[in-house]
Amino acid sequence: MALTNAQFESIIKGYEDTQDRNRHIMTSRRDYVYAHIPEYHALDSQVSSLSIAHAKKMLFGDASSVEELKEQIAHIGSQKIALLEAHGLPADYLDPIYECKDCKDTGYIDGAKCHCFKQQIIELLYNQSNIKVLLEQDNFSNLSYEYYEGEDLVRFENAVKTCKDFVANFDQDYSNLFFCGTVGTGKSFLSGCVAKELLDTGHSVIYFSSIDLFDTLAKYAFDSKSKVSLYNIHEDLYNCDLVIIDDLGTELTNSFVVSSLFSLLNERHLRRKSTIISTNLALEDLRDSYSDRIFSRITSQFKLCKLTGSDIRIIKKRMANRK
Repeated sequence: MALTNAQFESIIKGYEDTQDRNRHIMTSRRDYVYAHIPEYHALDSQVSSLSIAHAKKMLFGDASSVEELKEQIAHIGSQKIALLEAHGLPADYLDPIYECKDCKDTGYIDGAKCHCFKQQIIELLYNQSNIKVLLEQDNFSNLSYEYYEGEDLVRFENAVKTCKDFVANFDQDYSNLFFCGTVGTGKSFLSGCVAKELLDTGHSVIYFSSIDLFDTLAKYAFDSKSKVSLYNIHEDLYNCDLVIIDDLGTELTNSFVVSSLFSLLNERHLRRKSTIISTNLALEDLRDSYSDRIFSRITSQFKLCKLTGSDIRIIKKRMANRK
């Protein structure tokens, strides 16, 4: 889900508002200085006069005029700083004010987006991904292997490697992930880890629990007044870089759900857009709950990661109770 025109324009307007606000501050400061330090105003006027005089000299071929002007302006600059400090003001009191000194609050450096612009995009993407709070915990920095052992540990380690490879090759290789297995074994956690890595690099991610996704689609689909909203959410779901459907199978499965899921998977596959699905269902149950087309699509187009073991949430609770 790339930025909409409205979101892009909102960021640009933010820069314009910042520039206007800082210009107002500068004007107020300059007026204060001129009113309370008339000598400073006189020095500013002197700079203007010198610039005009030296411009005339340069027109008549006086090559030394440029260096002479620089020296005179530097000397006047020192006098101006001394005046400000003598009146209890900082030396940079009348320097331009920027929230980002790198791009000077324009958002761009040499035609490319500044880091401050990119950060605003990331913030927007986080806010519209539905998982900003979730990712404070579900990220690779909190990854732990201590809750697994034996074959369960091997499977989790393989899944982690698959996730890291997925992120590393995201811009080059189109692929999808399917996490299945028992409750509380890290399926949603790994989805969050991938989401955070991609969001932090400016990719668009949409996260939905399966129940919320199909409830949202149904709400707009069966409301004749919400056609525009339905179109917009479909465009977002079809075009964003990554869609995460968490806990597939917890929704009330019916013909609408099956049709909507197939359309989503089909459209994203045609557009080469990645999808992550997590479920507690076994593959056999998945086939029974959804159409053969969906089962075939998932088993042929997704990398399957099966996680097994005890419910980590219960393990953590027991460990906390022992303390």
